[in-house]
Formats: sequence, C-alpha cells, structure tokens
Amino acid sequence: MKKKTVLIILALVLALSACSGADRGGENDQPLTKIRLPMGFIPNVQFAPYYAAVENGYFEEEGIEIDFDYSYETDAVALVGADEISFAVVSGEQVPLAKAEGLPIVYVAAWYGEYPVAVVSKAEENITEPADLAGKKVGLPGLYGANYIGLRALLGEVGLKESDLQLDSIGFNQVEVLISGSDDAVVVYLANEPVQLRAQGVDVNVIAVKDYVQLVSNGLITNSTTIEEQPELVRSMVRATLKGIEFTVENPDAAFEICKKFVEGLEEADQEVQRQVLETSISLYQTDPYGFSDQQSWENMEQVLLEMDLLKNEIDLQEAYTNDFIE
Repeated sequence: MKKKTVLIILALVLALSACSGADRGGENDQPLTKIRLPMGFIPNVQFAPYYAAVENGYFEEEGIEIDFDYSYETDAVALVGADEISFAVVSGEQVPLAKAEGLPIVYVAAWYGEYPVAVVSKAEENITEPADLAGKKVGLPGLYGANYIGLRALLGEVGLKESDLQLDSIGFNQVEVLISGSDDAVVVYLANEPVQLRAQGVDVNVIAVKDYVQLVSNGLITNSTTIEEQPELVRSMVRATLKGIEFTVENPDAAFEICKKFVEGLEEADQEVQRQVLETSISLYQTDPYGFSDQQSWENMEQVLLEMDLLKNEIDLQEAYTNDFIE
C-alpha cells in the first residue's frame, strides 16, 4: 500500500512540474529575455514569419519576448553596433556599410535569398531590361537604402551610370507617381508595389534585380559582443526566426491569419492583394537551407558598393556574416 501511495505522489509531482514549465513555454522558471527588434518598415504582412514565431510561441520556447520596433533600419544598425540593442532585421547592404564604419555588427541568419528590389514601369513604356532605362526619369524613395542599391546594381550590369538617366526622389509614393505618369519608371519592392499596381488594372513591366545579379538581402543581425558573451541567446533568436520562416512557407494561409493580429487595418484591406504580397514575399525567402548566407552574394554586394563609392576599400567579409548559428 505504501508503495502505491509513493507512486501516486511521485506522479503528481511530475505532472505539476510539467505544467509549471508549460506555463512559461520554456525549460525553467527564469523570466523571459525581452528583445526590442527593429524591423525597418511599418507593420505589414511581409513580416509574417516574425508574427508567426511570436503567435506560435517559438520565441517564448527559447526564453525570448519580442517587442517589435518599426524604426528606420539605419537607426537600428547604429543601435546594434553600439550594443544598445542586441538584434535587428535589416537589408543586406547595411552590413558592409556598417563594417566599413567600424561597427561590430554580424549578419547571423538570412531571411530573403533573393534581393527583393525591382524597377517597374507601365507596359506601354516598353522598358523591359536595364539598358532601356537610359534617358528615362526614374523615381525612387531617395539615394539610400535597398532601392537605390538595387537600381545601381542593375545599371552596373549593363554599363549605365546615374548620369545616363534622371533620378527623382519621391519618397514611398511609387504607385501614385507611376499611375500619374510623372516618372517613366519607379524602383520598388517586388512583393509590394507591382502587386498593388496590377490590382488597380495597370499593365506593368518588371525588371527584377535578382534576374541579373545575386545580392545578399534582408536578414537578422547582431553584434560581436552578443555573439561572444551570449552565444546561446543568438542561437535561440536564430532558431525561433527560422521556425517562423518555415511555418510561413509551409502554412501561408495560417500565417496570413496571424498577421491580422499584428497589422492594423489588414482585416479591412483587399484580402486578395495582401495575400499576393505575402505569397510573392515567400517566393523570395532563403529556404535551402533556411537561414544560410551565400558567400557569392556577399562578394557581389561588396563589388556594387565599391563601384558606387559607398565603400572606399574592401572589408573582411568573413567578419560580416556567419552561418555558425544555422542548424
């Protein structure tokens, strides 16, 4: 009888211990590590993997609580470089530029495998390849960021210079500017403006950077201090991120529904258009394997930045990124 009682008590203790661990979604009772994560853009379905990772508890399982921050990516790079925050999501060109300034940031997981920038124009303009941009008025947010880098990469592939066309800084009004006809073409993100334009009945030609040159694209960065002092935190952050990407790839419908909890106004937006934005984004993700960073893409990016004179000298690319946290 005593043996049976002991076994019952032991079973209750084990059950309570399991429940205690499940309550926080981690392996112990330590408080969650709060991470402020700059995203570089407004809340959008394009961030579905991160929303899914939060909603599905992937970050919590790793002992992490995420606070999304939609500030400019250049500010995020500076903060990570100064070790004021530990992580950020940025476009690939930001890393070599920051390294050249002496900032100790490191790219630890690729999110996009294809550079998501393109030049879009009305079909009637007959602009179908980079060489056709000669003499054209081309709108872009400004002479900075992924849009500018992507345009210069395209021009470089066909031997054109900025002076061979007219650049127009238009902010993030590419759709309105192209429809109005004030510019011949605009530089955009593949998953966004082309989808919106077609939904409004505009027949467009799209020149995608990825069809001409492979460049390192959007991914997760940290800094050398975090890698040296908290490698398990980096591994956990990467692991949860990649789980979110994988879930979104394999469950786009569920990921889209999750986005509605994080993106204000998504319920009232054109569902077909927003779904297409997500599906186009997914087609650009780095999935084979998830998170892997390709050396050639880094070399190509460095070359583009050198040609643009944004980099004065080559950097040590082996210090710019690592695949050590990809499992």
